[in-house]
Amino acid sequence: MKFFLDTANLDELRRGTAWGIVDGVTTNPSLIAKEGKPLEEHIREICGIIDGDISAEVVATTSPEMIGEGRKLAKIHRNVVVKCPLTRDGIVATKELASEGIRVNVTLCFSANQALIAAKAGAYIISPFVGRVDDIGWTGMDLVRDILQIYRNYGYKTQVLAASLRSPTHVSQAALAGSHIATMPFKVLDMLFNHPLTDKGLDQFMKDWNKAFHPGPAAG
Repeated sequence: MKFFLDTANLDELRRGTAWGIVDGVTTNPSLIAKEGKPLEEHIREICGIIDGDISAEVVATTSPEMIGEGRKLAKIHRNVVVKCPLTRDGIVATKELASEGIRVNVTLCFSANQALIAAKAGAYIISPFVGRVDDIGWTGMDLVRDILQIYRNYGYKTQVLAASLRSPTHVSQAALAGSHIATMPFKVLDMLFNHPLTDKGLDQFMKDWNKAFHPGPAAG
C-alpha cells in the first residue's frame, strides 16, 4: 500500500518525507487555500519535496474549463495528477484528459456506481471518501471493498485511493481491504507509530542497559 499525505503544508510534508514512508500527496482547494499561496507556485514547491504522485485539483465547474485547467496543472511537473470531481462535467473532462495521456484522480466518490463511471472514463485513481460516508451512517470501508471487487471483476487498472481517513483504524482497514493507496492527514500518519507496549518495552530496555553499563555511584 502507498501512503499519501493529505495536506498542502510544506512543514508537514518535509517531516513525513524524513521518515522515508510517504509515497505521494493529495491536495484540494481547501488545503491549498489554507497556505495562502498561488496554486501553481505551491504545487511546484510540493513537487520539490515529494517524489511521487501529487494530486492537484481543478476549481472550474464546466468540462471545457476543467480540461483547460487540467492541461495547465499537468504541465507544472511530471508528477502532477489532475484531480477532477465526480460530476458529469468532471467525467467528461476525465475522459478527454485521459485520452491525452494526462493522469486523473477522480475525487468526491461516494458510491460504487460512481467509481465504475470513473474507471470507464479512464481515471488513473478513484478517491472514495471513507470518513464522510461514515458520517451519514453507512460504512465507508464497505464502499472501498465494493469498488475493489468491481474493478477486479472487469480488469480495470484504476487505482483505489482510500480518502477521508481519520484514524489509524481506518488505515489498517483500508490495507486489509486491499486499497492501493491510503491518503491521510499528517496527524494520522504520525499516530501509526504509536503503541503503549512499544514505549514500555523501549523504556525497559534503556533502564536495563543503563543499569548494566552506566551504574550510578555505589552507596557508601
